[in-house]
Amino acid sequence: MRPALPLLAFALLSALPAATQTWTADNGNGTFTNPLFYDEFSDPDLIRVGKDFYLTGTTMHSMPGLPILRSRDLVNWTFLGYALDKLDLGPAYHLEDNQNIYGQGIWAPCLRFHNGTFYIFSNVNRQTTQLFTATNPAGPWTRTPMKQSLHDLSVLFDDDGKTWVVWGYRDIRIAQLTADLLDIVPGTERILIPQTAGMGEGLHLYKVNGKYILTSAWYMDEERMPVARANSLEGPWEVNQNISRGEDFGVVQSYRIGGRTLNPAPGTEVRLGPPNHAAHGRLAMHQGGIVDTPTGEWWGFSMLDSNAIGRLTALSPVTWADGWPYFGLPGNLGRTPRIWTKPNTGTTDKPHAPYRRDDTFSTTTLQPVWQWNHIPLDNKWSLSERPGFLRLHTLPATSLWNAHNTLTQRAVGPRSQPTALLDTTGMKPGDIAGLALFNRPFAWLGVERTTTDLAILSFDEQTGKTERTPLAAAKVWLRATSDFNENLSQFSYSTDGKTFQNLGGKIKMPYGLITFQGVRDSLFAWNTTGTEGGYADFDAFTMNEANPSGLTRPIPYGKQIRLTPDKTFTVLDRGRGRVALRGKDGFLSTKEKPAKTETFQWVETFTGELTLLSLTNHRYLRLDAKTGELIPDSPGPLPDGKDGVRFTWTVVK
Repeated sequence: MRPALPLLAFALLSALPAATQTWTADNGNGTFTNPLFYDEFSDPDLIRVGKDFYLTGTTMHSMPGLPILRSRDLVNWTFLGYALDKLDLGPAYHLEDNQNIYGQGIWAPCLRFHNGTFYIFSNVNRQTTQLFTATNPAGPWTRTPMKQSLHDLSVLFDDDGKTWVVWGYRDIRIAQLTADLLDIVPGTERILIPQTAGMGEGLHLYKVNGKYILTSAWYMDEERMPVARANSLEGPWEVNQNISRGEDFGVVQSYRIGGRTLNPAPGTEVRLGPPNHAAHGRLAMHQGGIVDTPTGEWWGFSMLDSNAIGRLTALSPVTWADGWPYFGLPGNLGRTPRIWTKPNTGTTDKPHAPYRRDDTFSTTTLQPVWQWNHIPLDNKWSLSERPGFLRLHTLPATSLWNAHNTLTQRAVGPRSQPTALLDTTGMKPGDIAGLALFNRPFAWLGVERTTTDLAILSFDEQTGKTERTPLAAAKVWLRATSDFNENLSQFSYSTDGKTFQNLGGKIKMPYGLITFQGVRDSLFAWNTTGTEGGYADFDAFTMNEANPSGLTRPIPYGKQIRLTPDKTFTVLDRGRGRVALRGKDGFLSTKEKPAKTETFQWVETFTGELTLLSLTNHRYLRLDAKTGELIPDSPGPLPDGKDGVRFTWTVVK
């Protein structure tokens, strides 16, 4: 359990602090909390090279792409660089000729290391698979197109010197790669596992103690991670559907938009599916793999769809049972604890985040957390034309969707408040510039200059509504206050940086597959007249996180708490966020293995309720609705909350 952290006062943007507090998974007491990052990191692939771990993931249409992160303890990660600056494969990558690559570009990368070289094999829509190589993971990286397009591939450098690639969805194929790794050896392609066997996509192939392990992702109905194993690549292959299954940490499926295209008529409403509390398993952990530590431990990594924030990466202890690498703990295989002991890697690190989210725009480069929406026009944005400002020249566009030079960073949960300070002096008639919640449907808060006035506008594509109010000041603070548990946001603005006024209604932030990304906080500028206009100057950007440690409260050690209306316990400290609960009739303990002092891991849900994980059987405490007894036999909290696993405790005074 992490120590309590005070809420940060939001400073004026003209005098930014060194860095505002942000989410870190490390609790500072020998434990960690999932997710590793409370912002989107999808399709993760993770490897170990000596004592170092390296991680990359999907970046789709965002540039630069393929971030490379390094860690020594699997919990605290340091950003090294991007493997890809710009992927220029035609007009669509520039938002030209009414084309785009939303939800396309770079996805499902395979990260490997062999004989002193790092490799990333990545899918690209309507292109062959791209191969990136480097001898230093921080770069530079060289990109070479392969001769084949291999869906959700994984590569294995085998002990006999041969290199194998597997790919596909359900119908899993295998082939040997040529020595240059750019093509498959003729005559070696074949079906490895037939589609009837129950495997999915998102493959990760390993060889562990002479045996082959292949993880995959199943996304239909109930998301999960089917895994296959064999003593030889020739087979026979066995498939296990329960390696990681059902673990959604109790998160409710929120607003949904159907399909992968959206072109609403101006002013019309985009209909959203409502939250579904009964959607058990629809957000569960799936695509990922396994990695070992220098001390011999095994850990799993995978992603879970977490509504508007996007896909989050989680870390799981691995328990080998009957030769299978189950995510989870003995007694509760397949289920990942949200809070658990940090991996024993032989190295400890101080809690830190990979990125700084604030930016004063006072240096010669952007903070690496920023990514452009498609390839930017480098001569139409600048950090040097007006030192201390990000200048975005306005280019013709019909909406935010096709506006050039939109600068984005991943939104962060569970609650965050991006604020941008905009100087409108250089804007010309037809210019619009501001702060956006970029997804589809998108929403934005901005300033519009016409031939007669200057005004603040809010636009919500979901409702089709625009609200407008005159603006007298040349400088304006633009803010979005977002809650990614409720998946709602509210725009507000200020002319003095102190008093903010709401504009527009509550914004519903849905999850969809149009961009294949979560919400991105974005800075934008475009011109509505079909020509180039002036420019927008952004003085600074801050990301204030109301709950940088999640919705947690300090563990009430030594105090008496009420778990249910008729059950009170004194909370005793057992170290590393673990407690014993002493009631009037003795200690709370399991029926299966009565103990003098049962120990529970204190675990909060994403929405702040308490769950208690027994260290005896690794099951969660449950209030039985019929008997009123507290029984530690649940595999984990359900989204609908009807299982009696969540507790809202109060201190007895």
